[in-house]
Amino acid sequence: MQKVQILSAREAADLINDEDVITVSSSSALGCPDSVLAGIGQRFEETSHPSNLTSLHPIAAGDMYGVKGIDHIARPGLLRKVIAGSYPSGPSSAEPPRIWQMIEREEVEAYNFPSGVIYQMHRTAAAKQPGVLTQVGLDTFIDPRLQGGRMNNTTPAAHVETATLAGKEWLFFPSVVPNVAVIRATTADEYGNLTFEDEGSPLGALDLAYAAHNNGGVVIAQVKRLAEAGSLHPQHVKVPGILVNAIVIAEDQLQTTLTPNDPAISGQLRKPLSSLPHVGFSLEKITARRAAQELNAGEIVNLGFGVSALVPHILVEEGQGREVSWVIEQGAVGGIPLLDFAFGCSQNPDAIMPSIDQFTLLQGGGFHRSLLSFLEIDSTGTSTSTTCPRSGTSPQVSAASRTSPPRHRRSSLWAPLPPGARTSPPGKPA
Repeated sequence: MQKVQILSAREAADLINDEDVITVSSSSALGCPDSVLAGIGQRFEETSHPSNLTSLHPIAAGDMYGVKGIDHIARPGLLRKVIAGSYPSGPSSAEPPRIWQMIEREEVEAYNFPSGVIYQMHRTAAAKQPGVLTQVGLDTFIDPRLQGGRMNNTTPAAHVETATLAGKEWLFFPSVVPNVAVIRATTADEYGNLTFEDEGSPLGALDLAYAAHNNGGVVIAQVKRLAEAGSLHPQHVKVPGILVNAIVIAEDQLQTTLTPNDPAISGQLRKPLSSLPHVGFSLEKITARRAAQELNAGEIVNLGFGVSALVPHILVEEGQGREVSWVIEQGAVGGIPLLDFAFGCSQNPDAIMPSIDQFTLLQGGGFHRSLLSFLEIDSTGTSTSTTCPRSGTSPQVSAASRTSPPRHRRSSLWAPLPPGARTSPPGKPA
């Protein structure tokens, strides 16, 4: 094998051409290649290139607490189009991220599609298949007969169609081929082999790399450290060096939001459950406790961000923390999903799967119940997550992937977001 290029973030940005399609592996700060994205923004400030990029984000890249993510490239002239499963969100009192401001000002085309579907679009692009056929998103705002996932009036109807096959109605999402994949790992060796030992999840790094590499594109990997060539255990390598074109070393990369490194998130240590923070009394806690009463021991339960994320912690307080197996879209199985903007990681997980494989479980209904938060719901059970650019609220379209009929056809359970609920980490303004 040849040794891979070791570049600065600014040098790596030179690998991106005008009008390229870039795809970014991230979930808020979890797995976010923030230094590389900053390098792209820096190059644009200096040279006005690259320009007119299309950016794919299966899950939001960056947060509002120090990891800017997509906001590094959210600049008119640099970014032309975004296709994302979610967008950075945070407290309504804070200034909205630049990407939200661009969407609101009609300065960028923006689509919001199910996270699992966007991951699958990478897999079909890598296999040079036409696209993804799914029933996820039918009769929601993703459906092209309704809104087609479009976030503003500038965004044209595209990237999703209706189809009929075998007497059933489907949505068809054509593959989008990336020219550049920007991913993150913990360690790279000199050949470009990547391991993820300090990460909360590998997310979709491998599939994003396949999609770019198989179509003649470039793969840029941000890592914390560099190892000697051939020194990494092959069972630990999740992205092989044959796919990687350049390595950017960022020794200070965070594991996730506000967390430099917690070994209980990456599975290197199991902490006692007593180390989890106590959930104070609130309307949200009352709501979550009522939802917890619907669960049964031994169930597999999918969990979403928001008030619903309190449920595992309530079970821990009641001595039943291991009675339910939690699965979250980022990849953790078991353990206790963390709160606030550390959500996406679990303490003491039993397994950490690639996010795209976790969505296979969810879309196929391989769980008993789903606990998801919403903004509004009517008497028929129809719910909304809405899109509120001014408040920085991100539509949770990955929920569409997670409300497939669960096993035994038990209904999904939804925990509402009470009026005035805070969505910021402790110590942060709401």
